[in-house]
Amino acid sequence: MTSVAVIGAGIAGLSTAWALTKRNIPVTLYEQAATIPNPLSASGDEHRIIRRAYGHQSGYAKRIDEAYAAWESMFEDIGASHLISNGFLIISREPGDEAEQYRDGLLAGGYPLNLMNADEAAARYAFLQEGTFRYAGFGPEGGALMCQRIATDLLAWLEKHGVEIQTGCQVTGLDADTGSVCVDGKPRVIHQQIIVTAGAWVLKLMPELAQSLTTYRTAVCYLTPPDDLKTAWHDAPVILDVGGQSDGYAIPPLFGSGLKLGSGRHKVASPPDADREPGASEHHAIMRWFAPPLARLEEYHHEKTVTCAYTFTSDERFYAANTGKITTISACSGHGYKFGAAIGERIAQAVITSNTAQLKQWLAARD
Repeated sequence: MTSVAVIGAGIAGLSTAWALTKRNIPVTLYEQAATIPNPLSASGDEHRIIRRAYGHQSGYAKRIDEAYAAWESMFEDIGASHLISNGFLIISREPGDEAEQYRDGLLAGGYPLNLMNADEAAARYAFLQEGTFRYAGFGPEGGALMCQRIATDLLAWLEKHGVEIQTGCQVTGLDADTGSVCVDGKPRVIHQQIIVTAGAWVLKLMPELAQSLTTYRTAVCYLTPPDDLKTAWHDAPVILDVGGQSDGYAIPPLFGSGLKLGSGRHKVASPPDADREPGASEHHAIMRWFAPPLARLEEYHHEKTVTCAYTFTSDERFYAANTGKITTISACSGHGYKFGAAIGERIAQAVITSNTAQLKQWLAARD
């Protein structure tokens, strides 16, 4: 029977182990951190956005149905749903900004979107500042995935079903010809196949992929809204983009967490372990992308700032490479989490069929 090593226990690695185990394929899961999820990984934060909107990347919009189906299957297995289906909001401030690209992609695909003029949106969402944006749109096909809860329950499922899980385990080398996994410099186990889902640490194991992948350091901040805006935020959808040049997104307070703000503009190319302690005033650099259109942002209380590392391709599409017995998957690019369960299912299919080409095509989502 095929034995598979999975390197990295972020959402892609955990989902791959889950999907292989369901197909009765023995799995050994290696994770460098002492705990799962690794708090420094892209999967270690409190939540991530899932959404239909993808602008010109229509292939990912089409794959959201498969993503939802895979999450439903996983949640059925672990006995709990960790998806908050509160929909998503886009806010446009300039012609052609990312929010407008999301709008155009949704309309072109025939997906549901309720467009509101600025006055309607400001009346509906009290945290928006009147006169600072052109229009907004609400889509029902989106929400938030609770990362830490998913990892905890999925880990328990894997342990219950006999997956060998090695934490605090520094994989230092892989052999594509023999399937050998080296831990702390010593060969440990020979596997029939190795799946590398190491996230931002992938280039440490596969440095030759640096021509296709770049690792960035970023951060998000958590805030407490003013008392009179807490109800508005409690009932709010996730925000995919606050318009203009911000590339700013937000997740409302959920299960005791603060309001989470992040911006794709707030990133710098960096190794995954470098500069992981957030700066004392780093949240100000993030918050500036949100005022406007968020009103009275100076009245919000800063709770914490959390750093994160992602691996990006130049066109922000998912990536796969295959050499001998090693298949490397990079589904970061800031939007990989929402496809985590589906990526695991697709990797498992590729293991069984030996069809890596089909896996690469699906990950790139060019159709």
